Amino acid sequence: MEPLRLPTERDRDEVVILADGDYPSGVVASALLRNAARVVCCDGAAASFIARGGDPYAIVGDCDSLPAGLRERYAAVLHHETEQEHNDQTKAVRYCLAAGMTHLTILGATGKREDHTLGNISLLADYRAMGARVRMVTDRGVFDPLRGEKVVFESFPGEHVSIFSLDPHAHVSGEGLVYPLPERLDSWWCGTLNEAIGDSFTVRSSGPMIVYRLF
Repeated sequence: MEPLRLPTERDRDEVVILADGDYPSGVVASALLRNAARVVCCDGAAASFIARGGDPYAIVGDCDSLPAGLRERYAAVLHHETEQEHNDQTKAVRYCLAAGMTHLTILGATGKREDHTLGNISLLADYRAMGARVRMVTDRGVFDPLRGEKVVFESFPGEHVSIFSLDPHAHVSGEGLVYPLPERLDSWWCGTLNEAIGDSFTVRSSGPMIVYRLF
């Protein structure tokens, strides 16, 4: 099984979804945005992206954060969704999946508001269940979702790793980590502050989990 790679500034992703948290400023996150073949903006992020010279492939959301001038200018790529049961990040993921774009990198999803940050991260497991091969890259690291599966992760000796379970009853095991994992992660902190031993580690889960690797 090929390890799930760490993102690098040389990657050219099929699709980047730009959310309206802190604008990407880290070396890797900025490069991923710059190199992306397509950038799908949540509507609040579109203005920031355009102001920096970006050209959105699509703008998705309820348009409550998009200035009227930009709504008119980008009407051809604007996908207006009025339902309020899901956030704009989820609407952008749904748009991509409906268009056949399944390999997704989400940027700008953390910062500004901690409640939005936690919600955005936890939604990764839902996107994985919807069929997306998705990751969320921040200025400092990357979040990858698991959904009852075995995954090998690329790492380096001493890399900081945290594992969060979204189901306290799910079973988890790992190899290649400094500290052994408990059978269940029944609180969010239980799988945090671990470290990779070598150039890869393995996590097996019976339910939805999120793995974080610090660059």
